[in-house]
Amino acid sequence: MIGKWKRDWGLSGRVFMTWIFILALYVVFINILYFLFPGYLYMIIAFVFLMAFVQYFFSAKLVLMTTHARIVSEDEEPELHRMIEKLCQEADLPKPKIAVMPSPVPNAFATGRNPKNAVVAVTDSIMRTLNREELEAVIAHELSHVKNRDILTMTVAGFLASLASIIMQNALIMNLFDGRNNNGAWIVIWIVSIIVWIVATLLMLLLSRYREFAADRGSAMITGNPAALRSALMKISGRMDAIPAKKKQEIEGSNAFFIIPAISGKSLTELLSTHPPLEKRLAALEKIERELKGY
Repeated sequence: MIGKWKRDWGLSGRVFMTWIFILALYVVFINILYFLFPGYLYMIIAFVFLMAFVQYFFSAKLVLMTTHARIVSEDEEPELHRMIEKLCQEADLPKPKIAVMPSPVPNAFATGRNPKNAVVAVTDSIMRTLNREELEAVIAHELSHVKNRDILTMTVAGFLASLASIIMQNALIMNLFDGRNNNGAWIVIWIVSIIVWIVATLLMLLLSRYREFAADRGSAMITGNPAALRSALMKISGRMDAIPAKKKQEIEGSNAFFIIPAISGKSLTELLSTHPPLEKRLAALEKIERELKGY
């Protein structure tokens, strides 16, 4: 149960080092911007802060709208509500809003800016695909994202990539309207923005993969049953190939939220994926199972 939780120092160390690289990149980029264009810097940062504000405070509503997930009452889904209430007690969390998403893709996700404003959603197909223990393990994984405040984590981590992206897309246009003969500086900042965007995006994806490992671990600690999550992940992954590509394309924009991404066509390489490879997740869960058994 949650009381058996032990920190994975290897995972914590990798997360810490990723944040160090993100912060170092942020400091370097901001100093370059300030040196070249002190007048534009505050305007750009203010705009990105506005975007981050909207994403943070309205992420739950936006995700529910894009996935067509619907909040369900206890009368509509009594078993699901009871299951989540039990898991929340184990995880020491307030009960989130509960939503069901119509989709043939068996999956689940959590969103919301903090535990008091969280939403946990499952697809109708996952409730038919998994048994009770497996579904509990998947929901515990999503509750771990809530407990770890991963929406806040990824919003902060994505700030630098968003800043670089906006500059990268608009630097050459802004150059046309800049009457101060800064042509060379605009080209420099455009090139620097591309480099920063690539590096920041790769670091953000790396952090996202660590986040999934941490949520898998959290699920194992909440339920005391890492084998159930292993079984659930294998079932969900096994179902993906049988689902029409069109159905997976409909929800690909929300893949970062799902417990397993619904990818159509060729799979992304590990470097460009928001989730760790299934094999590594299963191996990590086996290690946690041995840890819980004391050997």
